Amino acid sequence: MGLKERWGIQSNWQLLVIFWVFAITGSASVFVAKPFLNWIGLSRDSFPLSWWSGWVYWSLRILLIFPIYQILLVLLGWLFGQFRFFWNFEKKMLHRIGLGFLLK
Repeated sequence: MGLKERWGIQSNWQLLVIFWVFAITGSASVFVAKPFLNWIGLSRDSFPLSWWSGWVYWSLRILLIFPIYQILLVLLGWLFGQFRFFWNFEKKMLHRIGLGFLLK
């Protein structure tokens, strides 16, 4: 079973647009998050030079970028005419990670 059948997509063009949205969202979420992370004081320089500081810094950074990515995914999906696909994708993903209660 291919992605088109699995995701219920009718055309190769729609699949290409969905791939574009995923690609743009990944880059855009890091780009948009950087000023926010600097504003709240989360920079690499804020952590001491010890063996665990890199793990803490990158864990916090990923946790903070995650909600920005989710919002941008639906927003860019809407801009590219694929809102229904990305809204359903978002709901399924939030349910799988135990955050489905946020949609109620």
